[in-house]
Amino acid sequence: MFKQELAQKLGDIEWEDFEVKEAKSEVPKNSWETVSAFSNTAGGWLIFGVKKEGKEFQITGVKNPSKIEQEFITALRCEKFNYKIVATTKKYIFNGKTVLAFYIPVANKKPVYFNSIKNSFIRAGSTDQRLTEQEIDSLYRDSSFGTKDQELTTLTIKDLNKESIRRYRIYLKNIKPEHQYNGLSDEEFLDKIRALEKGYVTLAGLLVFGTEDSIGKYLPDFKIDYLEIFGTSYEDAENRYEFRLSNYPNIYEYFFAIYERIIKKIDIPFKLNGAFRDENQPQVKAIREALVNLLIHSDYFSPMKPRIRVFSNRIEFLNPGALPKPYEELQKGDISLPRNPLITRMFRIIDLAENAGYGFDKMFKGWTYLYPKKPVVTTGLDYYRIEFFFKETVEKTVEKTVEKTVEKTVEKTVEKILELIKENPKITQNELSKKTGLTRRGIEYNFGELTKKGVLKRIGGRKGGYWELIDKK
Repeated sequence: MFKQELAQKLGDIEWEDFEVKEAKSEVPKNSWETVSAFSNTAGGWLIFGVKKEGKEFQITGVKNPSKIEQEFITALRCEKFNYKIVATTKKYIFNGKTVLAFYIPVANKKPVYFNSIKNSFIRAGSTDQRLTEQEIDSLYRDSSFGTKDQELTTLTIKDLNKESIRRYRIYLKNIKPEHQYNGLSDEEFLDKIRALEKGYVTLAGLLVFGTEDSIGKYLPDFKIDYLEIFGTSYEDAENRYEFRLSNYPNIYEYFFAIYERIIKKIDIPFKLNGAFRDENQPQVKAIREALVNLLIHSDYFSPMKPRIRVFSNRIEFLNPGALPKPYEELQKGDISLPRNPLITRMFRIIDLAENAGYGFDKMFKGWTYLYPKKPVVTTGLDYYRIEFFFKETVEKTVEKTVEKTVEKTVEKTVEKILELIKENPKITQNELSKKTGLTRRGIEYNFGELTKKGVLKRIGGRKGGYWELIDKK
C-alpha cells in the first residue's frame, strides 16, 4: 500500500510526518535517531510493525508488542536520553498483526540526544540527519524556538471565532472531502488539530481561530500589517501609503484578506490548463508561499509586527523573529525548523503549508519563472525580510515616460494660457490658438477645465466681455 492508504488505515494519527520501522521482535537501534530528530524538529509519529520498500508500505506486525512497547517507553524516560520524553502510544490490529504508533513531541529544551551529545539529530524531509557542532550550538541558543505556540491559555472553545472555524472546516471539506476529520464535532476537530488541548485553547489555536477580544488578552497589539505604497520608497511616494488593510480577528482571516489583495499585484500571463485559464502559475505560488511563510514563522510576541509592503517595484515581507539557521542552509535542503509548529500544522492540514522547511527554494524558483531578479533575503538578530522584485517592461517604461511628458506639456500649456489672459483679459480664442499652438477645440477644452476648477471666470458676453483670473489663495 502507499503512504496515504496506510494513513487511512491508521485513521486517527496525523500522517504528514512519520517514520516506520519493521521492529518484529525488538526495538530497532536507529529508532533513537528518529526520536532525537522528531524531538529537535517538529514532532512526529514513529510506527513499529510496518515495512517500507520504496514508496510502498507493508504491515508486518510486531511479535511481542507489550515487551517492545515497555522497552521503548522505558528508554525514553530513563537515562538513555538527556531529557525525559513523554510519548503518546496507540495500538492497531490488522488481520491479527499488531502495529504500535508512538507520537514523539517537539522538545521544550533542545538539543535532545541519546548517550552522547554527538547523537543529536534533526528531521530533514523523510530522513534523520546528524547535527554539526555549529547546529547543536544554535539549538542551545534557541532552546525555546518552536514551543511557544503549544502553550495553553485559560480560554475555551467559547472564546474562539465560530465563523473562522466554520470557514476553515468548509475549506478542508472542499479540498479533502474524504478526510477523517470532516465527520468530527467542532470540539473534537479542534482537539485533533491541537487548537484545543485538555479543553483549553493553545496559543496556536488562539492565533489561528481567536476573536479580537480573546487574542487581545494575550497579545494586546496583535496585527499583521499590509501597506501599498505608490513609489519605490517612502521618500519618492506622494503619500506614506495609498492603502492599508483593516484589522482582522486572527491569522486565518488575515491570510485570505491579504492573499486576495496581493495576488492582483502580480503579472499572470494568459495560459490554459486544460480548458481553463491557469492562474496558479509558479510566480503566484511563490507569493502564496511567502505569505504563508510569514504567517507560520513570525514571532507574534515580538514588539515588531509581521508586515507586508507593496511598492511600485517590489513586494516586501518582514518576519519578526530571526531564522533558526542561515537562510543559505535552509535554502539548500528541506530542513524543517518551524517557529510555530502547531500553526504550521494547521496550515499544512489544508494544504497551505508543507512539512519541509521555509520554502525558500520554491519561492526563488517560482518567482524567477516570470521575473528576472531573484528574491532578496536580508536577516538580522530579530527579523528576516524577503523582497520580490517586479520586472520593468519596455512597454511600462514607455507608457510612464509618455504620461510624464503629456503631464508636463499640459502644465506648460495651461501656464501659457493663464499668462496670456493676465496680459490681455480680452484676448480671443483665435489669438490664444495662434500663440499657444493649440486648436480651437483645445482652447475650449482648457477653458472648460479651468472654469470648473474655479481658476477662470467669464465676465460679460462674447463681444465686449473679458476673462477674470480668480485668486485661489
